[in-house]
Amino acid sequence: MIDAQGFRANVGIILSNQRGQVFWAKRIGQQSWQFPQGGIHAGENARQALFRELEEEVGLRPEHVRMIGSTPPGARYRLPKRYVRRNRQPLCIGQKQKWFMLELIAPESCVRFDACDKPEFDGYRWVDYWQPVNEVVFFKRQVYRLALDELAACLKTQ
Repeated sequence: MIDAQGFRANVGIILSNQRGQVFWAKRIGQQSWQFPQGGIHAGENARQALFRELEEEVGLRPEHVRMIGSTPPGARYRLPKRYVRRNRQPLCIGQKQKWFMLELIAPESCVRFDACDKPEFDGYRWVDYWQPVNEVVFFKRQVYRLALDELAACLKTQ
């Protein structure tokens, strides 16, 4: 779903473990890393998109996680001009996101990348909470910082 300004509705997923680390996923065939995220389909709300994307991208189902926080929708980032696909309509210039923070309550062995026909990731690691802000592709850094700032109080650290 792309709005009149060209922003695609999207959910971002911050998955934490009991040590207060976050799940950092490696894009398939690349050396770039990001949090799982994905578009909200027509007729779907953000929570439905969250659980669909979570299963498609990392193989986890609702019973594998506990919801510990979310942001209001609306955090946005613009795509650099070289990434805008000008031959598609409607034109998408970026993402507007609602972020969710989840805690993994199932065994880590439940994580899998073959739950869909076109996997997006081929690896992951657990990292310190703020590390993704410095490692994500430059055009997502501000929205990552906003989401992590807003959700920091939800994280259980030991």
